[in-house]
Amino acid sequence: QVQLVESGGGSVQAGDSLRLSCAASERAFSNYAMGWFRQAPGKEREFVATISSSSGSLSYGDSVRGRFTISRDNAKNTVYLQMNSLKPEDTAVYYCAASSFFSRAPNNYAYWGRGTQVTVSS
Repeated sequence: QVQLVESGGGSVQAGDSLRLSCAASERAFSNYAMGWFRQAPGKEREFVATISSSSGSLSYGDSVRGRFTISRDNAKNTVYLQMNSLKPEDTAVYYCAASSFFSRAPNNYAYWGRGTQVTVSS
């Protein structure tokens, strides 16, 4: 069982930056691909970014590509999401998740955190 805890959310102005962190309990963290997803009220969960276990492969959702950067530190069992040039439409609950393989599909992720709220005002 992998436990994931997100942190770093908050309320910011449009154009600001935030860095989200997700700490994993599992010693085998380095074996998992990690992803970030988000869900706004009344909307489906949306893929944001994913990173392979070795950081060799990255993928981003179209709406965040060029503004967000995913990274990981396997020594610290932590994955990050650097979010720059934030827009009001980025407002959502952000979740990190762990998967046994590299994927953009939320159904392929077995473990999920509880989420952290990001609110961007104009």
